Amino acid sequence: MALTTIRCVGVVGCGLMGSGIAQTCVQAGYEVVVREVNEELLQKGLGRIAEAWEMLVSKGKISREQAEEFRGRLRGTLAVEELAACDLVIEAVVERMEEKLRLFTALDRLLKPEALIVSNTSSLSVTQMAAVTRRPQQVCGLHFFNPAPVMKLVEVVRPITASDETIETVRRFAESLGKTPVLAKDTAGFIVNFLLIPYLLSAIRMLESGMASRDDIDTAMRLGCGYPMGPFTLLDYVGLDTTLWAAEAIYEEYKEPLYAPPPLLRRMVAAGMLGRKSGRGFYEYS
Repeated sequence: MALTTIRCVGVVGCGLMGSGIAQTCVQAGYEVVVREVNEELLQKGLGRIAEAWEMLVSKGKISREQAEEFRGRLRGTLAVEELAACDLVIEAVVERMEEKLRLFTALDRLLKPEALIVSNTSSLSVTQMAAVTRRPQQVCGLHFFNPAPVMKLVEVVRPITASDETIETVRRFAESLGKTPVLAKDTAGFIVNFLLIPYLLSAIRMLESGMASRDDIDTAMRLGCGYPMGPFTLLDYVGLDTTLWAAEAIYEEYKEPLYAPPPLLRRMVAAGMLGRKSGRGFYEYS
């Protein structure tokens, strides 16, 4: 089986991650079709990309002509059928397995036989997603980090069903985006979240038990470990709901107490305190 030539990329989901991935792909020279479920979400996502390009123009990072060229290679749609001509489709929808399985089934029916389907999941089983398609050898994970246009790392996640050609094609695609790919097996949490989630949950437990204050924990980890942000700032940035889903997925697979979500995290998510995206998490945002 030959490596797939990628010219047109589809992105399903135009939220924070999806819009960032779409922007990254356009800037790397690809034609991009991004799909959302309603016009409000689509326009919000496209507006976020347009603002990013305006900021790059204002800082002299790109020219006005480049920004216009980028806009010409990006198309938004509400119809999943408009992804039919894509060579590779990146799924970036909500971190719920049932939603992803429905989407993978639909994409498999729609896309040309040689097209690849990859998931941006941070912790869910890519093998399970591949299993609902007739092309499991052409499915893998491609986990970007937020903000996708800036963060250099991507995790290429290999389910047991993926072919060598698929993994090599996706690895080269990641490099073409200016990213550094690392290869991970399809185990819950992959590399980064498997190591990061216990740290974040431990910080929440420290706060819950009164061992130290929010601000002192954040300051200690910034200045003591040289981290760019403390755990609570990072939790708010990633999203408390996203952290909860990742923790649940890893705990479900390993049953390790380190990955069991603390009660405070569950209550904050139930209350809609999701971090930056909702305006309030461990900190408040205007």
